[in-house]
Amino acid sequence: MSGLVSAIVEAWQELRINKTRILLALIGVALSVAALTSVVGMGNLVREGYKATSERSGGRTATLSLGVYSQTMPDPEKLSQAYRGIGERYGITYSTNVSQTQHNFQFPRGVQPVQVQVVDPDYGVIHRVDLSQGSWFADTDEQRFAPALVVSEAFYTAAGRPNLTTQPAVTLAGPQKTTAVIIGVVPDLYPQMPPSAYMLTDAAARAGVVSMGGPSQFEIWVQDTQADSLKAAIAADLREQFPGMEAHVERRDYASNGDPFAMVQLGVAGVAGLVMLLGAVGMLNISMVTVRYRVREIGIRRSFGATSQRIFVGVMMESVVATAVAGIVGVMIAVAVVKNPWIEARVGSGLTEFPPFPVEAALLGLGAAVLVGALAGAIPALVAVRVKVIDAIRF
Repeated sequence: MSGLVSAIVEAWQELRINKTRILLALIGVALSVAALTSVVGMGNLVREGYKATSERSGGRTATLSLGVYSQTMPDPEKLSQAYRGIGERYGITYSTNVSQTQHNFQFPRGVQPVQVQVVDPDYGVIHRVDLSQGSWFADTDEQRFAPALVVSEAFYTAAGRPNLTTQPAVTLAGPQKTTAVIIGVVPDLYPQMPPSAYMLTDAAARAGVVSMGGPSQFEIWVQDTQADSLKAAIAADLREQFPGMEAHVERRDYASNGDPFAMVQLGVAGVAGLVMLLGAVGMLNISMVTVRYRVREIGIRRSFGATSQRIFVGVMMESVVATAVAGIVGVMIAVAVVKNPWIEARVGSGLTEFPPFPVEAALLGLGAAVLVGALAGAIPALVAVRVKVIDAIRF
């Protein structure tokens, strides 16, 4: 340990002496590390943004969609019991019915048809629903006398943007007029999106909101490693309960056909490797020049008993220490760039809460800097070891 510490201290002293000569090379390494770390950090941010957007439509990894189909519609009550039984038998924590319909709502400017998605409370977890204000459904909302609604921004605007703390009411038009209460607002998926709303399954049935798309889908959230085995088991279970009917169990989340980011990550790794290679070449050139200028010094140290190992470690550690310091500076620059609010808002457009800077990106940048220093210092160190004492003193 004392030998290692002394080598590091000696390397730092040599860097202070030759700082002008290697400063430009270290700036290049720092910028290379900053570029590498920034690319990895932004790639992680893009991945999280795409993942969040995909999970809102297809569900989290891994979401299975269950359905039973035939020429005659299966009994809805029996189908609902079958779905609930599957959730209990297979230990499913999060599950939801999902169906689409359209219903008329009375707004201040008149009656307007609204796309309604009939779901259960767990839908918000499975589909990563983010609210701009208010709250998502709770289990107790099923028992409300006035059904609870979670609406889109377009719906909220059409309703006059009332204060949610006063539990604003809106009327469901039609043969069975019902007063519902808005409890939350979700952002629109795109500009000029028409009004839409979410409603709980039992509350929709009591309010006369009937599904228009046939039998509802049933979604469950399971572990990624269990998805394939559960698909086969649940499909067989449904076919046994509904003989003569087709049972479909499909995985619809963004990773259903493998990781869509695999090729992108390989491309990012290739670009990052090229960037670091350019930094290593610059550092190698400066290290070789520095060793040529220090031939006399190395020869004198060898004449006083310095071993080849000590010379090798000392010369290489100069490069390693220098690039390590440059790597720390580069990582700090990358963190400042990636965590800039302007960058986050444009790169991670699908996120409402941005993840912290990935530790693996910082470790990769710092590790790459140290590796570059070791590689760039090894060749000059070998040259220094082969210097003959007599020739070096005469130099």
